[in-house]
Amino acid sequence: MTPTIGKLYNEPHPDETRVLTWRFGKPNSWKIDTYLADGGYQTIMKALQMTQEQIIEEVKTSGLRGRGGAGFPTGLKWSFVPRSSPKPKYIVCNADESEPGTCKDRLLIEFDPHQLIEGLMIAGHAMGSQHAYVYIRGEYRFLIEHLNGAIDEAYAAGVLGENIRGTGFTFHVHTHSGAGAYECGEETALLDSLEGKRGVPRMKPPFPAVAGAWACPTLLNNVETFSAVVPIIRDGGAKFLSYGVPKSGGTRLLCVSGHVNKPGVYEVPLGMDTMTFINGIAGGVKGGKLKAVVPGGSSCPILTADECQNLPMDYDSVAKIGSMMGSGGMVVMNEHTDMVAVALRIIKFYQHESCGWCIPCREGTTWLKKSLQRYADGGGSEADIDIIHELAKNMLGRTFCALGDAAAMPTISLVTKFRSEFIEYLKKPRAVHQHELVGIH
Repeated sequence: MTPTIGKLYNEPHPDETRVLTWRFGKPNSWKIDTYLADGGYQTIMKALQMTQEQIIEEVKTSGLRGRGGAGFPTGLKWSFVPRSSPKPKYIVCNADESEPGTCKDRLLIEFDPHQLIEGLMIAGHAMGSQHAYVYIRGEYRFLIEHLNGAIDEAYAAGVLGENIRGTGFTFHVHTHSGAGAYECGEETALLDSLEGKRGVPRMKPPFPAVAGAWACPTLLNNVETFSAVVPIIRDGGAKFLSYGVPKSGGTRLLCVSGHVNKPGVYEVPLGMDTMTFINGIAGGVKGGKLKAVVPGGSSCPILTADECQNLPMDYDSVAKIGSMMGSGGMVVMNEHTDMVAVALRIIKFYQHESCGWCIPCREGTTWLKKSLQRYADGGGSEADIDIIHELAKNMLGRTFCALGDAAAMPTISLVTKFRSEFIEYLKKPRAVHQHELVGIH
């Protein structure tokens, strides 16, 4: 199958560091012949000569942190799986990529699927697992077919299946389609969906490492995380760490959209300055001065232009100013952006995607949407700003999963950091509100 998305990524920029995406742009980069010619599936052979503990230590050394949103240290997460358990162990790849603003896992599957497969194999050896499941969002139907094609190639070439190349290692990869639920990006909801149940979050503990898929020990990471395992084992964890900064090793795929001159997906070293990225690689702010930035997806607290100055893009630096690197979905907004409309659009998404399992999220997102809709329509008052803030604050930490926090955190940051704009909004005629909000209802 030939990729159909065109060029969501751009030509390499001098300030990029292409570790996971260096094959992007090569003819037939997604074909196994191309991958094998570039040394593909040699890293799993190297890994099979290593012990499980050696592989996990190498991942720890790399400083790799989960690229799906939480940023938890990957090697530490791998160490939690009880490999001595008599139960089967499973590898599950989260390819449900549904966070608004994020589209990089899509490219990794489309342009280099065999890198992902090899990463899953290495994880399988490290965990003592024989089966991996790639859970792909339902809207990525063409990617499911695309990845299935790559898996078929791997079986035909003898790099997947029973007793792979006489090593005694057996490994199988399966795909599973989601059905369009953002909630299934949460790891326990994903597991329930994988098992054929309604995708709602589980109570924790137990955590998936101990009782995940079919109540068995399960390692669950996302596409970018598993793909990064290949260069880590191939070149060493210390090499991967050197691309980034301490505690945030390696590179990061950033999906930049909004008011920039060169939107797209770029691979940059962790720790790169935010404004260097926006003004350099992304071509600068389009249509005016910088006003705000969503650093890692719509669930992240918004950053003001001032907060973006001299800000290294790594997990700890962004967390220190009260936001997150998230899933790499950066949205840039210029000075003409209506922040009331932004708040309404974000909460409409999360209210729609709430699974309704717990009251704080189900009721909280509904009331936030109603309050912001009334405010956006010109029927609010200054007191509503504090009510919206209080509603959102009361959702934090009170839900089974992080969706409640994902709705609350950007809302709190918007009404706090742009309070003056919310107040000025009240002075506009109602007809102006209706005109500005066209397209977000």
